Amino acid sequence: MSARTKPPFRADHVGSLIRPANLIAAREDAAAGKITHAQLLDIQHAAIRDVVKMQESLGLKVVTDGEYNRKSWQSDFLLKIRNVATTKPKLSVKFHSATGTRDHTPPTMTVVGKVSRGEPIFVDDFKFLKTIAKATPKVTLPSPTILHFRGGREAIDMKAYPDMQEFYADLAKVYQDEIGGLAEAGLRYVQIDEVNFAYLCDPALRNDVIKLGEDPKTLPKTYARLLNDSIKGLPADMTVCMHLCRGNFAGNWVAEGGYEPVAELLFNEINVNGYFLEYDSERAGGFEPLRFLPKGKVAVIGLVTTKSSTMETKDALKRRVEEATKFTSLDQLALSPQCGFSSGIGGETMTVEREMEKLALVVETAREIWGEA
Repeated sequence: MSARTKPPFRADHVGSLIRPANLIAAREDAAAGKITHAQLLDIQHAAIRDVVKMQESLGLKVVTDGEYNRKSWQSDFLLKIRNVATTKPKLSVKFHSATGTRDHTPPTMTVVGKVSRGEPIFVDDFKFLKTIAKATPKVTLPSPTILHFRGGREAIDMKAYPDMQEFYADLAKVYQDEIGGLAEAGLRYVQIDEVNFAYLCDPALRNDVIKLGEDPKTLPKTYARLLNDSIKGLPADMTVCMHLCRGNFAGNWVAEGGYEPVAELLFNEINVNGYFLEYDSERAGGFEPLRFLPKGKVAVIGLVTTKSSTMETKDALKRRVEEATKFTSLDQLALSPQCGFSSGIGGETMTVEREMEKLALVVETAREIWGEA
């Protein structure tokens, strides 16, 4: 088995990590005007130094800033795009958990004019991460599809964009500019957090898409073009991965259903190098969709759950990886948690110590499966 010297690595992780209490308090104090932005940045940087050391101490070849630079995995990025604002939610979803369900209306982004990048968004945050990381640094970005999926055509200003293709072109340019800026700063590993392809595998959510006036059969192709346009022109040595998530907050999820409805398009028509796939429970379906994974691409299968503090075992993880090899080669697989440990402030399902135990389990299991130190 050949060693992977570039990402995604045999032992990888999705990105977000549990925020320390002092960082959460500092963000609240900054919002209330009790401390300055510079003071918040000092506290944030100290926390990131600690979490980067933690990741490296566990033997991970990849590190993130834990998404400590933001309150939410999505809004801190999307709301910095010019002419993007929040509006009354249009898409109501049900969050499921082991104890039941509850209705949730995720924030809907509305486009009120021509979108553009304006100033760099996460470039300065990456520059700091790069100065302290010994392992390969990774930056995670919310998918551009979010700006359309939750509100549909009505969320896009008709005067600014009478033609939706112009909107998609401008939005892709925002991502080209930001990822290009990150690449110029030295980034070589970026992850697009894409929930909507997984949502489109759920019959109930497909019906909600119809209510928004969209066709769930053709929407994946539209989104595939948008994603491909968003990552055009990047350096040849830059790795781009997609993370597919069915919703994750406080142990709750939104969508259910396997990847079969989108798998062939997902793996063959989107120009990324790898996929972080949620596979920690039966709601994700089986490994059969991996038969569409073409040579040269990697599926990072998320077998370790972040939705519960219950620990998996090495033997169970190894058996699951072996099951996956019935549909793709072992050389095209890697291992990770199914999602981040903290997609936003609050809602953690475990302690930092348990988080570390789960990440260590990923590293140790991957080492034993693929024989890599």
